[in-house]
Amino acid sequence: MPTRDGWIGRIPSTGVEVTGSSRARCLARLRRAAGDGVPIIVEVTPELAGVAEAAAILGWDRRRVITYVDRGSFPEPVTRLASGRVWRREDVEAFARARNPKRVERRVR
Repeated sequence: MPTRDGWIGRIPSTGVEVTGSSRARCLARLRRAAGDGVPIIVEVTPELAGVAEAAAILGWDRRRVITYVDRGSFPEPVTRLASGRVWRREDVEAFARARNPKRVERRVR
């Protein structure tokens, strides 16, 4: 699973947890921990963003995000929860880069 500081991998049956600065390093450590010949299934959980996070990424207020969503000018949400819509963070960041590349580079880092 990607995190802000790298990747985390777990082997639930053994309780082993490994980390890596990249996906490849994390997988290599998982393979070593699992042992030879043991298949590894990788599930990647994407980072998600709600309206407040999308607004922060874009430098907007939440009302402006909702306006774009209501107009159909915003990426499709992954799902709608009781607390509101949820997007993959990378979709929101791609939308922001397409709108204003220079501003987003400074804000997202």
